[in-house]
Amino acid sequence: MAQLTLKNVYKRYDNQEKKLFRKKKINDFAVKDVSYVCEDGEFIGILGPSGCGKSTTLRMIAGLETITAGDMYIGDVRINDLHPKDRNIGLAFEDYALYPPLNVYDNLAFNMRAKKKSEEEIRKAIDYVAPLMKIDDLLDMKPPALSGGQKQRVNIARAIVRRPGLLLLDEPLSHLDGKMRQQLRQEIKRMHHEIKCTTIIVTHDQMEAMSLADRIIIMKDGEIQQIGTPLEVYDDPANEFVAGFIGEPPMNLLPSVIIKNQENFMFTFEGSDLQVEVPKKYRDVVKDGMKVTLGVRPVDVLIASEKVKSTPVPVAIYENLGDERRVSVRVGEQLLSMTTTDDVYYEPGQKVQLIFHEERTHLFDPQTGERIRG
Repeated sequence: MAQLTLKNVYKRYDNQEKKLFRKKKINDFAVKDVSYVCEDGEFIGILGPSGCGKSTTLRMIAGLETITAGDMYIGDVRINDLHPKDRNIGLAFEDYALYPPLNVYDNLAFNMRAKKKSEEEIRKAIDYVAPLMKIDDLLDMKPPALSGGQKQRVNIARAIVRRPGLLLLDEPLSHLDGKMRQQLRQEIKRMHHEIKCTTIIVTHDQMEAMSLADRIIIMKDGEIQQIGTPLEVYDDPANEFVAGFIGEPPMNLLPSVIIKNQENFMFTFEGSDLQVEVPKKYRDVVKDGMKVTLGVRPVDVLIASEKVKSTPVPVAIYENLGDERRVSVRVGEQLLSMTTTDDVYYEPGQKVQLIFHEERTHLFDPQTGERIRG
């Protein structure tokens, strides 16, 4: 195992157009001031949309990209200038990149043979890894005969057969269908517990990050937005971006103006008569006429009985997904989504009344996107 440390890491790509009389154009930083520590044996997920810098960060750790500024350490060794082969890293990309003429056994053995390992040592390593990734019955087969899930198992097995100190997984499940992704997620988690290898997975799929990682690093535009356990980033998002990115379906984010109604503050929404009382925890930070973004997850909004005093709102969409129902209501020009397990059908246009789970609401500054804490 190995501890990985990143200190104030930057990456910028310099592009020069090959035309006369054109000045050199310098892009903004692809990765900006990234710092974190991945502890021995920890499973870290780097999560974010396409172009946020997560794969660039992984490639810098692997030595496939140079670092513009900052430092990287594995243990106490600074690895900025170390060749990739000297970093004791296992790397699996989304593209399987197996050698078609070689069978699975020889694909697994290829890198070890390149390092002049003995055949006995290679056989012992493969005998350990193959059952772990459930490919022990595929060793005599060649890649063209394998399914996508089998190829990815071989790809990951090839990355760990040398028992690296650090395992890097770059979108390893993106080419697989839904059921196969779920199965392979479970196998990766089980494999991680078996070999206890420090592991980093890069993904844009929040389900992968939430189910696999001990901690999640959420990135946007090359910068870290939040680092925390899956529950921390779900229940306590640092800003509006994290709140909207984590969760399926995503958090409702409704622009609102707060008004003072006698002794109470109320959330109001443009184009709607709906008013929601501001929770007591925010009383000291809000004021009359203040503009905020109200965040509430679909599971924290309930459809109430008619006895509740609340302004009715019309149902826009009803979806029955079997294990849950999703209901979206119209609040002015916006849709507010809810999830429920109640076996009740709602007609589009039907008026319903809402109850908000007050203690699980979030406020954000509409200008900066930062969290407003009560």
